[in-house]
Amino acid sequence: MNVLLISTYELGRQPFGLASPTAWLREAGHDVTQLDLSRQKLDDVAVRAAQLVGFYLPMHTATRLALPVIARVRELNPAAQLCAFGLYAPLNAGLLRAAGITTVIGGEFEGELLKLANDENRHSETISLERLTFRTPDRSGLPALSEYAQLRLPDGTLRTVGYTEASRGCKHLCRHCPVVPVYNGVFRVVQSEVVMEDVRRQVAAGAEHITFGDPDFFNGPTHAMAIVRGLRTEFPALTYDATIKIEHLLQHAELVPELRATGCAFVTSAVESLDDAVLERLEKHHTRADFLRAIALMRSAGLPLSPTFIPFTPWTTPASYADMLRTLAELDLIENVAPVQLAIRLLIPAGSRMLELEDVRALVGEFDGGRLVYPWQHPDPCVDELQRQVEGVVAVVAKHSLAKHDVPRTEVFAAVLEVVRSFSAQPSTPPDWISAPLAARATIPYLTEPWYC
Repeated sequence: MNVLLISTYELGRQPFGLASPTAWLREAGHDVTQLDLSRQKLDDVAVRAAQLVGFYLPMHTATRLALPVIARVRELNPAAQLCAFGLYAPLNAGLLRAAGITTVIGGEFEGELLKLANDENRHSETISLERLTFRTPDRSGLPALSEYAQLRLPDGTLRTVGYTEASRGCKHLCRHCPVVPVYNGVFRVVQSEVVMEDVRRQVAAGAEHITFGDPDFFNGPTHAMAIVRGLRTEFPALTYDATIKIEHLLQHAELVPELRATGCAFVTSAVESLDDAVLERLEKHHTRADFLRAIALMRSAGLPLSPTFIPFTPWTTPASYADMLRTLAELDLIENVAPVQLAIRLLIPAGSRMLELEDVRALVGEFDGGRLVYPWQHPDPCVDELQRQVEGVVAVVAKHSLAKHDVPRTEVFAAVLEVVRSFSAQPSTPPDWISAPLAARATIPYLTEPWYC
C-alpha cells in the first residue's frame, strides 16, 4: 500500500511520530512517504498517489494546522483513506470525523497504523495502551536535522539537535495535561536498545545534542539513566536535555549530579504556577516551596532548570502575575524562561480534566471547533487584557526569532514589565523592582524554537 504520513508541527523537531511508524510500515512492505509541513510543502503528487494518508497530531497547534491540510488532501485525492493519530487525535475525534477522517488512533499508534495499512482496522476509533516492541525509527525522507531547531550555547554557538523518545504517557494525572485523557496514568517505555540505535543514527546524521521528548523522563528513572549512561560512554561529547517534574527532581535528588555528569545541558520542568492555590487546582503535586528547593538543588549540581508556566488561568490576578515576574527576577531566572512562557493562557481542550472544576465550568463557553478549545473569559476583564498585551510582546519576539534575529530574553522581560507597569494600581509609582533596570545575565543553553504550544 502507498502510505503518506504528514506532520504539521512538532516544536521545531524532526518528527519522531513519522519516523517511528514508518519503520513498522516499511518493514511490512508498504511504500511510505513522509512529509513534515513545518519544513516542506505539501506534495500534490504524493497525495494523489496515496491510498492511506495519516496525520500526526501530537499537540494543539499541530491539530489546528492539520485541518485545512485535511481538506486539501480530500480535494486532491477523495478516494484515499484518511487517518489521524497521536495525542490530540482522540481528543478531537468528532471534529476530525466531520473533516473526513475515518480512523482515529491514540496512545501507542504504531501497531494500529500497521493494522490499518494491512486492511485489518477500518473506520474505527482506538486508544491503544499495548506494550509494543518498537522498531528503530526510519528518518529517511525527512528533512536534514540541520533544518530544525538548534541548541544555542551561552557563547552563541549552535549545535545540531536530534530528537527521540525513551517513554510515552505519564504516571501522573495533572488536571490540565492533554496526556491524561489518553493515557490515564499509564506510561510505556521504548526499549533502550531502540533508543540507543536511534541516537546512533542521528549522531551519524550530524546530531550533537539530543532532546528527549518524554512527558517525564523520570517516570522510569532506572530506564532513563541506563540510556544516558550508555550514551555518555559511546558519545562523550554528546549533550542532551529532558523534561522532569519538580516532584521527581526532588524525589530523585541523588540522580541530578549524574544527569549533569552524563551530558545534560538543561532540564525543562512544567512548574506552571508559583501560586499554591493554583497548583492545587492543577493537581501538580508540588508547591512554590518545592520549586525553590528544586532551583537550589539544580544550582548545586551546576545544571540549569528551564521552567515552563501557564501564567494566565481563571485564578490569575495582576498582582499574582507581577509576583511571578518578581520571583523570576529575584531568583535570577529571567534567562532560563522562554519568552512565550510569560504569555501562555490555559487551554481547555476536549476531554480536559479542568472541566471537573465547578468554577471552570461556570466560565467556559461552547466548544470552539476552530480553536479546538472551550473558550473562557476571566472574571476580571483586566486580566484578559493583560494577557493579550503580553502575548503581543511575545509574538513580536517570535517573529524576530523566525527571521533568525535573536532577541535577548532580558529585553523581552523588560518589555513585559512595561506592560505590567501600565496595569499597576498606581502606574505612576510602580514597585521599585519593576522600575529598576535589569542587569545583563549569563544565558543558559536553550533551543531556538520560538513557540511552545
